[in-house]
Amino acid sequence: MATTDQQHGDAAAAAGREAMAHYDACGLCPRQCGVNRNAGERGVCGETSDCRVAAITAHFGEEPPISGRNGSGTIFFSGCSSGCFFCQNYQISQEHLGRTLSHDELYNEVQALIARGVHNLNFVTPEHWWPHISVLCRRLRAEGVFLPFVWNSSGYFLTEWLDQQCALIDIFLPDYKFADAALAHACMGDSRYPDLALAGICRLAERVGFLRPWDDSGDICASRGLMVRHLVLPGQVENSLRVLDNLAREIGPQLPISLMSQFRPVPECGRRGFLDRMVAIDEYRQVCQHLDDLGFTKVFIQPEFGDDNFLPDFSADRPFKGNPPPTGPAAP
Repeated sequence: MATTDQQHGDAAAAAGREAMAHYDACGLCPRQCGVNRNAGERGVCGETSDCRVAAITAHFGEEPPISGRNGSGTIFFSGCSSGCFFCQNYQISQEHLGRTLSHDELYNEVQALIARGVHNLNFVTPEHWWPHISVLCRRLRAEGVFLPFVWNSSGYFLTEWLDQQCALIDIFLPDYKFADAALAHACMGDSRYPDLALAGICRLAERVGFLRPWDDSGDICASRGLMVRHLVLPGQVENSLRVLDNLAREIGPQLPISLMSQFRPVPECGRRGFLDRMVAIDEYRQVCQHLDDLGFTKVFIQPEFGDDNFLPDFSADRPFKGNPPPTGPAAP
């Protein structure tokens, strides 16, 4: 007769095989490529089923309730299904920098990150790696790890997958990039993005509620809920105003929002001659004023236009200069 440990191990292995089978005809994102990533085919995300990670680090550049004092335990995955040409992380989303990790290797590196005292595990660009992430999360929970899991997303998602993800993920940080369908098509080739993103955000608001506890000092970290991020783009104020209008109408001004000004033109912006400058201060102020006029109160803004120390270089040993180097376990 099998022991209890053997039964648990067999159940975990079966769950892992079931999860990985989703790569056979991949439909993890709205692109619905249907390619067999398990056979080495690459979808729009540019990745096979071999999990590739660009960085695993204690990150201090997130909003205070996420970074806290010891940092957010971020796992930056390679590839991306949305494919915005202006991506600030283009080295990993488009150039596919990263290294391949097995399930056990990913688990071991995450355990080392947890030992540093991070406040959460933060999965960055996760949609196309959901099978690997679900296996990791279930294993950690089964072993008594109860740090919050954070879904750090482009907002380009399908609501049918969100229902699965809500069963394991505690905190959702989706972008809501575009309310303008033409702008979405120009930037990432899918005019459906505004409807898909808003529908997903509304579903998350219903399922997990708003980010809580709310403490903008960083002394108390969030444990559950939703916060929406929006990056203001140069020359696209009307898009930002419509984003905020939609959120106020569909969800309400109690929704926590992070309004970012940190856009920097990447090389592809120059090649296209589009979005090839920084956001003007008057543009950002106009969007901030609209946010205030709509009555949003749980808000993070970037009046200093971001910190250059947190602009990533994923070819370096330390992608974010603003993060302190690892020195062993952090203080609790």
